[in-house]
Amino acid sequence: MIKDSSENGSGVLRLLIADDQPLIRRGLAMMLAAEPDIEIVGQAADGLEAIEKALAARPDIVVMDLQMPRASGIVATREITAKLPETRVVVLTTFDHDDLVFEAICAGAQAYLLKDASEADVLETLRAVRRGESRLSPTVARKVMDQFRAFAGSSAKPGPQSGATELAGAEKSGDSASVSPMVPLAASAAGPPNAPADVDPLTEKEERILDLLAEGKSNKQIAAEIFLAEGTVKNYVSRIMDKLHARNRLELAMHAAKRRG
Repeated sequence: MIKDSSENGSGVLRLLIADDQPLIRRGLAMMLAAEPDIEIVGQAADGLEAIEKALAARPDIVVMDLQMPRASGIVATREITAKLPETRVVVLTTFDHDDLVFEAICAGAQAYLLKDASEADVLETLRAVRRGESRLSPTVARKVMDQFRAFAGSSAKPGPQSGATELAGAEKSGDSASVSPMVPLAASAAGPPNAPADVDPLTEKEERILDLLAEGKSNKQIAAEIFLAEGTVKNYVSRIMDKLHARNRLELAMHAAKRRG
C-alpha cells in the first residue's frame, strides 16, 4: 500500500483495536500492522478495557466493535470521545440495526463499517478519518439518509425546532472522496438544522452541488459529473457551508432534504 500523503495524514497512524473475539482482534491487528504507516498501540477485549487503554495510549483512532462485555462499544465510544477529543472512533461491527447505528453516531463515532467490508475499504476509511473525514458503509448510509428525510418532513410542522448536534470531530470543510462502495458520512443524527434568517442565496451551481452532495457523492464524483476540478468543488462546498451556516457535510445534506421537502 502507498503511504497516505495528505496534508493531515503524514506520520504513523496509531491504532487501538477493541473487539471481544480474539481471532478477529488479532487478525485485524496483524493485517493493519503490515501497513508502513500504521502502528497498533494496543488491543482491548471489552469496552472498559478499551477506555482504559485509550486513556493510557491516546491513539489516533480506535477501531471499535459494538457488542462487547462489561461495557458496550457505544459506552466506550462516548467515554473516549468525551475524554480524548483528538481520538477518533471507527466502528467495525456485524450489526447495522437502526438503534445501534444512531447511538454510535451520536456517541461520537466518525465512521461505521460492517465486518464484511474489504481490506481496501477498511484502510481507506481509517486514513480518511485520520484526515478528518467520516464514512459509512452503504447499508448504513441508506438508514441515515432515510432518517434525514424523516427529520426534514417533521421539520415542516409548526412548533419549536431543536438545532442539530454536531458529530464529534466532524469537519467543516475538506474532501470526502471515498473508495467505492464506501459512502461519506455527512452529519449527526440529531435532527435537521434550523435555517438561519440571514442565509445567503445559493447560485444555480451551488444548488446543483448541494443536491449531489446530499446524494452521498464525494467531491471527486461531483467534479466528474459537473466537469469541474476536484479542488474547485471543494471550494464550492466550503462556500455553501458558509452560506448555510452548516458545521459539516451532514447538515448540508439535511438542508438539501428540507429544500426538496
